[in-house]
Amino acid sequence: QVQLVESGGGLVQAGGSLRLSCTASGRTFSTYAVGWFRQAPEKERQFVTGIARSGDRTSYADSVKGRFTISRDNVKNTVFLQMNSLKPEDTAAYYCGALTPLFMRRSYVYTEESAYEYWGQGTQVTVSS
Repeated sequence: QVQLVESGGGLVQAGGSLRLSCTASGRTFSTYAVGWFRQAPEKERQFVTGIARSGDRTSYADSVKGRFTISRDNVKNTVFLQMNSLKPEDTAAYYCGALTPLFMRRSYVYTEESAYEYWGQGTQVTVSS
């Protein structure tokens, strides 16, 4: 079992930056694949970015490529989402998810929401124009 807590959300002007954190407790974080998803009002939750358990592979939604960067610090049990050049359409609640993949899939990045076993409570990001 792992508990996830997101932080770092807030209100920022378009073009600004934020760094979100997803901190885990309860088990060794290095065994988890982690993803960030977001959900805008009246829209479905969508994949933003993910990082493999091994940490050597990442994946990004086309809408955030070149602007967002995911990274992990297993010593701190934290995954970070650096968001630059923010746009109003990035406004959403951001959630991190985690799952424990089989060792043979340690370099796989999971983009499907249904694959994730654990979720945080979310953090709101609002980008003003």
